Amino acid sequence: MAASPRTARAINDRLALRFLQQEGPLTAGQLKTLTGLSRPTVADLVERLQGSGLVQVVGETGDRRRGPNARLYGIVADLAHLAALDVRTHSVSVVVADLLGATLAEAVLPIGSDTATEAAVEQAAALLERTAEEAGAVRLHSVGIGAPGLVDPVAGQLRVTSGLPAWHRRLVAALHERLPATVLVENETNLAALAEQRLGAARGQDTFVLLWLGHGVGAAVMLDGKLRRGASGGAGEIGFLPVPGTSQLPSALGCDGGFHTLAGSAGIAELAEKHGISAVAAPQEPPAAALVRAAVAAPGDSSADAFLRVLADRLAIGAAAVSAVLDPGWIVLAGEVGHAGGAALAARVEERLAAMSPLRTEVRAGALGGTAVLRGALLTARDAAQDDLFAP
Repeated sequence: MAASPRTARAINDRLALRFLQQEGPLTAGQLKTLTGLSRPTVADLVERLQGSGLVQVVGETGDRRRGPNARLYGIVADLAHLAALDVRTHSVSVVVADLLGATLAEAVLPIGSDTATEAAVEQAAALLERTAEEAGAVRLHSVGIGAPGLVDPVAGQLRVTSGLPAWHRRLVAALHERLPATVLVENETNLAALAEQRLGAARGQDTFVLLWLGHGVGAAVMLDGKLRRGASGGAGEIGFLPVPGTSQLPSALGCDGGFHTLAGSAGIAELAEKHGISAVAAPQEPPAAALVRAAVAAPGDSSADAFLRVLADRLAIGAAAVSAVLDPGWIVLAGEVGHAGGAALAARVEERLAAMSPLRTEVRAGALGGTAVLRGALLTARDAAQDDLFAP
């Protein structure tokens, strides 16, 4: 059955908006080429989108010929304001952006481990409100939140997780109550995978696994272009993976003895100390990131080489388990530590993995470092806003 004229118009409008989002301002002629639509159809949809307040003329091309054909059309960026939060164990980061994702204001707030739950919630919520005010955002349309721990795949809420601050879960509920906005929460590693796929090292990859290497460790599974969260939202909790080389097994109450012990920041710091590697971490940065960066920056140093060799062996253990079960063909070492190790560490892990597994797996360093979670949260908020505003 052929689509009705109204449905066809809605499809064409969404197609044009998608190209305007991805490619930036475009002329009517460029829209015609990208969409494959006729010139009259493009003229109609441009007029329609302008009338609805979604698109406006933002300039002209540099061509000699002026007039209607030279006009550049772009999405109205201030049609909606978005916010993203990266909630860590001892801090929260906030960014406020326009509908196109351009940053308008950002802030970071440390939250001490001795801070009471309600006080921590109030501090984090107030930080968001101050940052939105600084950005000139009178009303936030969508807020994306990245947090450690399990997110219920049905309810879309953080689950109670041992070892994580209670204020994380309470903050999500408080923002739902406090803001007239769509509030979305997702596991931090899943958001990092989304950001690396759309903006970073995994761009264009439909199937890959991201290993998050920061203060702790985690994994995100992207198969056929979709995040796989598991039955309880726990897919990728690789820190609990039992591994050789530790003195105990992990338990339901903690991942000590699991892959976390080998690849978490504390474990890497202990390994660096054994090899005489030292470095000073930046504020809010996992100590392991500075240590790995220092080792990579010392080629030819026998201690640095030995440290990186053992670290690569450790990371290859987790990567081999992932490869054996999922055969993703592509693994991204993300987070602050993966970014600090760069191509040098990724190459070592790939070489070690090739010796452990018959399944060919490319290993790449994440391109976004510790910003991946915040950028993934902003992408989630942006997608939600555009789905709402661009709906037919």
